[in-house]
Amino acid sequence: MKGRWNVPHILLLVVSGILIGGGAILPGISGGVLCVVFGIYQPMMELLAHPKSALPKYWRTLLPVGIGWIIGFFGFARVIEWVFGANETIGTWLFIGLILGTMPQLYREAGAKGRSTGSFVAGGIAFAALFGILLFVRLGTFPQVVPSFGWYLFAGVLWGLSLIVPGMTSSSVLMSLGLLVPLSAAIAAFDLPIIGVWLLGLAGTVLILARLVNGLFEKHFSMMYHIVLGVTLASTLIIVPVQYADAAEVLLSLLCCAIGIVIAWLLSRLETKKDEAQAELQRSHGENN
Repeated sequence: MKGRWNVPHILLLVVSGILIGGGAILPGISGGVLCVVFGIYQPMMELLAHPKSALPKYWRTLLPVGIGWIIGFFGFARVIEWVFGANETIGTWLFIGLILGTMPQLYREAGAKGRSTGSFVAGGIAFAALFGILLFVRLGTFPQVVPSFGWYLFAGVLWGLSLIVPGMTSSSVLMSLGLLVPLSAAIAAFDLPIIGVWLLGLAGTVLILARLVNGLFEKHFSMMYHIVLGVTLASTLIIVPVQYADAAEVLLSLLCCAIGIVIAWLLSRLETKKDEAQAELQRSHGENN
């Protein structure tokens, strides 16, 4: 992306990064899904797979997102966790609204290069498979483990998978194993030894698998994006709360969901206008040349 910095767009990217970073530590929320939701997933995967060619093209997008991610993960994540601690149901519906508000744009993106029966079948299989796995994780009984070097490394691997594989919700698994709270506390306290081990697992997983995932998108764009759409729907449906304290909580949940939808729709509209402006600028340059 060339040209001058667009301050509103940069702020939009930072806010997107904050939400991605904050959502990455919440049980039931996939960091990869939020990357897809805010249009960051494909540039990020291309950068990881082909850094030399992708960095000049995407650095203006990924730099503010990365700054926002750090803010959200290490700072604002505490606020989000407090909100979920105060009322997990209402907080969950806010994130559901954010995802639902961008589903139309995701569907259009999935069909940008055409659709086929195979794409819909692949998306349906991905939805059913991931929903079944997440339902098993939610309803299953897992042994509690003692936090250690190996388990923190394993946590990093799971977090890396959740970043590059949309729909992978590592925090839910870590919570079931009893690792989420001690790991979150260590990250909030900047416990460098634990953070280092966790980052080792995360970075290793991302670097090893990023090129493979990016190659699949390049060769099978429609099918892969419909799979992403399927896992996004599955990971959203699985976190829908089914128990409510009273009617007031139901109303507040619906209100927060509506707020999330409106915010996501506005973000999508700004992104669409930005793309249209860039396309118009490219056409103008082509006519001048």
